[in-house]
Amino acid sequence: MTELWNADTPKLVELPSGRRLRGRGLRYDLPEGQTPTFTVHLTDHEPPSPPWESVWVPWRDFWLPADPMDAMRKLRDAYERAPGERVEVCCGGGIGRTGTALSAICVFEGMDPKEAVKWVRRNYHPRAVEVPWQRRFVRQVHGASTGGTGAV
Repeated sequence: MTELWNADTPKLVELPSGRRLRGRGLRYDLPEGQTPTFTVHLTDHEPPSPPWESVWVPWRDFWLPADPMDAMRKLRDAYERAPGERVEVCCGGGIGRTGTALSAICVFEGMDPKEAVKWVRRNYHPRAVEVPWQRRFVRQVHGASTGGTGAV
């Protein structure tokens, strides 16, 4: 089993279930210390492959994922992997898209979409989920998770 994230890891969030994930902005240097074992990149252009496993979700800054169902599947995979791996979710600045993705992951935890956004703003970054359509995406994740708009 992989050594999990240390509790003092920068930008680490610990979900109510105990799963730990790190959010990060790609414009900044990789933090010192542990590296991820799995990363979800939320960017408009495919990023260079890091030396660990990663997936790419095409997602323009201040917008929504190009393929919302594919994004939900990849975020669900990150959620499922978090109990045994060092999972990271990142975008350019590490706020809007990353915060939206972390909010979606909180929905997988069973949180109501509005509470998920509030929780991420309280526990990760106060400006996470920057625009109204990103909040709508979190609601869409909830609908898909409960059978409203498709399986995730």
